[in-house]
Amino acid sequence: MEFYTTPAFFVLLGISIVPAAILGLCERRVKYYGFAVSWVFILLLFSKDLYGFLSFLVFVGISILSFKVVLSSWQTGQCSIAKYRICLALTMLPLVICKVAAVFDSNILGFLGISYLTFRSLQVLIEIRDNLIKDMGVLDFLYFVTFFATFTSGPIDRSRRFENDVNRVMSRHEYADMLSKGLFFILFGAVYYFVIAAVIQPHFTPGPFDPSLSLAHNLAAAVKDAYCYGGYLFFNFAGYSLMAMGVSYCFGIATPANFKAPFAALDMKDFWNRWHITLSFWLRDFVFMRFTRFAMKKRLFSSRLQTACCAYMVNMIIMGAWHGLTIDYLAYGVYQGLALALTDVFQKKSRLYKNNKNKTWFKVVSWFVTLNIIMLGFALFSGQVHTIVGGMIHG
Repeated sequence: MEFYTTPAFFVLLGISIVPAAILGLCERRVKYYGFAVSWVFILLLFSKDLYGFLSFLVFVGISILSFKVVLSSWQTGQCSIAKYRICLALTMLPLVICKVAAVFDSNILGFLGISYLTFRSLQVLIEIRDNLIKDMGVLDFLYFVTFFATFTSGPIDRSRRFENDVNRVMSRHEYADMLSKGLFFILFGAVYYFVIAAVIQPHFTPGPFDPSLSLAHNLAAAVKDAYCYGGYLFFNFAGYSLMAMGVSYCFGIATPANFKAPFAALDMKDFWNRWHITLSFWLRDFVFMRFTRFAMKKRLFSSRLQTACCAYMVNMIIMGAWHGLTIDYLAYGVYQGLALALTDVFQKKSRLYKNNKNKTWFKVVSWFVTLNIIMLGFALFSGQVHTIVGGMIHG
């Protein structure tokens, strides 16, 4: 059974929400019921994929072991950096093996949702290391990592925020408000996912340039495909994320939003504050900022701007590799890193930007340029550019 795509899922979801609503409206915690429901849905998800389920259990075992070792080390005052680094590497290992194996068309330790579960598990270890998490139960950790609403495609919640939600008792009025918002998000997300995305998808028909047609015709077709894919990707993923948010709300968990009008962005930094927000902010906090601090401490670069530009590249290449170790995803990561770095250079060095950034005409031009940079990025991400270039080379 696939999440958010099959009628069976929604029927079972509707049934499972009823007891959660009763508990919430009776001012009881939904935590233990939500944990049990999550594992029922996980069993159904892997009901026809025994290898995927076993791989998932291996990952869960490694994650719990790493979590307990690091937490114990910090609680006892040992604070072993060696243990922390080993556990961090062990937690990442299944995802790394999975991504490398996929390059050779193999599936080793892979299962649906491994990327999102890995980032959640790593976050807990890092925050224990940073003394932000001083105590956390195994059940709370496991519930955070395996919560079914966000299991396969996010959004990527934060452990401390999640734990606060599941461990507090809400008033009847507060939960009723969350429940109504949750049901609305599910309905709104379903319209995005099943209606708008489905209408746009057939119009994405990428292919190599047709030599029988003019260059202008081929370019127009390529632009059309890039925009159609961008629209489809947004409504598909935003719809999925809205439904996941809605389910979370019904279970008393205010999972954060993943999109905020991304196509209204005025520059690429603004775009990544609006697009796949939970992933973008995760990378910002746990990759970009840490690399920046490390580089400044070691004085690897002569200026803050150079440090930031390199951090953007590292950050976005990791983002591309997280999606997959293919030429398209890696090229997308490099492209986004360059786009962010050049945006930063332009905004900090250009008088044109400093003198006109608040003017209407400049905002309109900036929005148009940004939108086309975004769509070209999606053409890389989808493999459209690869298809076109490959057709030219072999044509």
